[in-house]
Amino acid sequence: MTLPAWLTAVTFNDDGLIPAIAQDHQTGRILMMAWMNAEALQLTAQTQTAVYFSRSRAKLWHKGESSGHTQTVHDIRLDCDADVIVLSVTQAGGIACHTGRESCFYQRLDLSGQTPEWQTVDKVLKDPADIYHSHDSTSETLEIENTGSNTDSDTIQAQADTAQAQVDKASVLQQLDSVLAERKQADANSSYVASLYAKGLNKILEKVGEESTESIIAAKDFAHCDESTDKASYDEARHELIYEVADVWFHTLVGLAWFDIESDAVLNELGRRFGLSGIDEKAAR
Repeated sequence: MTLPAWLTAVTFNDDGLIPAIAQDHQTGRILMMAWMNAEALQLTAQTQTAVYFSRSRAKLWHKGESSGHTQTVHDIRLDCDADVIVLSVTQAGGIACHTGRESCFYQRLDLSGQTPEWQTVDKVLKDPADIYHSHDSTSETLEIENTGSNTDSDTIQAQADTAQAQVDKASVLQQLDSVLAERKQADANSSYVASLYAKGLNKILEKVGEESTESIIAAKDFAHCDESTDKASYDEARHELIYEVADVWFHTLVGLAWFDIESDAVLNELGRRFGLSGIDEKAAR
C-alpha cells in the first residue's frame, strides 16, 4: 500500500504501530491511550472518528463498536519525535473507559503518606454490564465481554465478532440454555448473567419488564415510520424493534433458567398449539 505523504512523516515502531492518546476536545482531559497502525490512522483522518488497532486480535478496532461510545475527532497532532499521536475528541456518552468511567486514567498516586498508594478518584458513570449489554445483544448473550482488567476494550469487540460467527442459528436457544446454566455457578463479577442471578429473581423480572416496555416503545416508533419517505429512519426503527424484542427474549430465558426450565419446554408448548384454534385454546383454560 502506497502511503500518502502526510502519513510517511509518522514514525511507527517495529510492529508498525504508534501510541495514540485521546483528549477531550472541550476540557483537555486525557481520556485513553490505544494503538494505531497506518491504516487506522488513515481511516481516523478520513472518517473523523477514532479507529484503533487491537494488538491482541491483530485487527482494526472502531472505538465504540460494542459500547456505543464513539469518538468524533476534531484535531490530530503529532509530537516532536513523530512517534506519538494526540487526538482531540468529543466522547459519545461521556465514557471512554470500559470500566464505565469518563477516563481510563482514573487512578491517582497519592504521595501524601509515607508510602505512595494508588487511589481511585473517578466514579463509575455506568455499570459496564449495562454498557455492553445494552449495545450488543448477541455479544452480551454469549457473554464474551469480560470487563475485567485482564481484557482490553478492543479485544471485547473482536471477541464479539468471533462469537457471533460461531453461533448456529438453528440451535441458538439450546446454546443459550447451556450458557445460562453455566452462569448460575459463575462468580457474580465474571459476567452480566451471573450478576443477575446474584441479585435474585426480582431483579431478573424487573429486567424482563424493563425490556418489554422498551420493545413496546420501539414498536410504536416503528409504526410511525414510512419507508417510502424516509428509508433510513424506517430501517433504523425496524432494527431497534428487533433489537429490543431480542432483549425481551433473552431476559425471559434468564428467568426460565432461574427455575431450571430450558427453552425446549416453551418450544414444545408452541408446537402443541399448532392446529388448535386460538379461541378454543383460550376458552379451555
